[in-house]
Amino acid sequence: MLPPKPDGKAYRTIQSTDSMNTNEPSNSRTATRREFLRTSGKVMAGAAVASALTRPGYAAEANTIKVALVGCGGRGGGAAAQALSTQGPTQLWAVADVFPDRVRNTAAQLKQRFPKQADVPIDRQFAGFDGYRKAIDSLGRGDAVILATPPAFRPMHLEYAVAKGCHVFMEKSFAVDAPGIRRVLAAGKAAEAKGLKIAGGLMSRHYPPLEQAVAQIHQGLIGDVITAWAYRMHGPVGLSPRQPGMSELAYQIANYSCFTWLNGSFIVDWLIHNIDVCCWVKDAWPVSVQGMGGRQTRTEPDQLFDQYFAEYTFPDGTRLAAQGRHINNTYAFFGDIIHGTKGSAVLGEGIPSPRIFKGHHAKPADLVWQYRGEPKDAYQIEHDLWFGAIRNNHPYNETDRCAKACLTAILGRMACESGKTITWEEALNSNLELAPKLAELKSLDDPAPVLPDAEGRYPIAKPGTTEVL
Repeated sequence: MLPPKPDGKAYRTIQSTDSMNTNEPSNSRTATRREFLRTSGKVMAGAAVASALTRPGYAAEANTIKVALVGCGGRGGGAAAQALSTQGPTQLWAVADVFPDRVRNTAAQLKQRFPKQADVPIDRQFAGFDGYRKAIDSLGRGDAVILATPPAFRPMHLEYAVAKGCHVFMEKSFAVDAPGIRRVLAAGKAAEAKGLKIAGGLMSRHYPPLEQAVAQIHQGLIGDVITAWAYRMHGPVGLSPRQPGMSELAYQIANYSCFTWLNGSFIVDWLIHNIDVCCWVKDAWPVSVQGMGGRQTRTEPDQLFDQYFAEYTFPDGTRLAAQGRHINNTYAFFGDIIHGTKGSAVLGEGIPSPRIFKGHHAKPADLVWQYRGEPKDAYQIEHDLWFGAIRNNHPYNETDRCAKACLTAILGRMACESGKTITWEEALNSNLELAPKLAELKSLDDPAPVLPDAEGRYPIAKPGTTEVL
């Protein structure tokens, strides 16, 4: 059975090396999410979104929506700020994280920025693995929760929020393995039955310049799409040093981007945006993938490969090639390249200004379309749309599309780590869990699901040997 076509709208944009095959200089340093968040609040959402949110009845809404933040990392704090910046009354009601210092610091920072909306008392600041339950329990039915913990915890937290009748914004990624994806899909169906609004953190699908570029492609500007390339090539992810007295589990969670059981791998945690954009452009999910990857240069004590290459096949036989690398002093590019029978496009996450060309060489003289409007903030837009749906009680559920985008990335991780061809159906039906006893964690002193050997090295996948199904 072929996977269904994707639906829905846009995505998230982080500044980066917008330079492939153009006259713009290449830059090996990609801006981080945190750097983007420092400036994203200054950019106004587009007129179309503002219009959608000021329909009759919206401005007159007097009910305050309480918001709980679960996961107080940089992205969690940014998402909470965007939620509090939407139209209509909102209040940050509770915050939760496994680390007590993050709870305190995030609550204090948000209070400083939003003194009237984010004055969270100590008794609604929850630390520990059960903090998400306490934060969600403090809400009423119809309130909102932001889930921004490492992706491994997303399915469990989403299930609980939906069971409690809360609307949910879930940051990407949405799971790390197929059992997690199936739980997310089931929770999405349960949310739909309850009329709950679920938004996913693939904000590029809500970036007006990219929406317009994809619309041009779907209308035939470059002909039939024949190949797509997704890139995330930049310097090292980085590994925070172990603090004195820090447990093994705490160390790994603090460095979740470097441990596969927590983030699903670099290709899932970092490349998901541009993989999703390519599937959106193609208007299809892949049926299979083969890939490769390895660890040659890096010596950091973690689970990551140096580089990943996944070649996906769509139902019509066309291909998507996804490349990820995080090594210093190497070619850097962050974006998507699309080739059609009549032209090409440079777009995607990392390309603030999408461009479309006649032919396959992205030369300025061959430019046929470029977004000319005002700057947009996709991070804010995705929250504006979510809260607009909550206040107007409009259907809004991005779970299915987000889960399938994540499964596509997981499919790539499976192929790269095993060296084998993996089909969509094989991946979706896999019962292999990367952290099978995650719900049993009670304390940061509990054993981590993955442990180092006597020399401090963590298990790393070996293509040809590692089992992924």
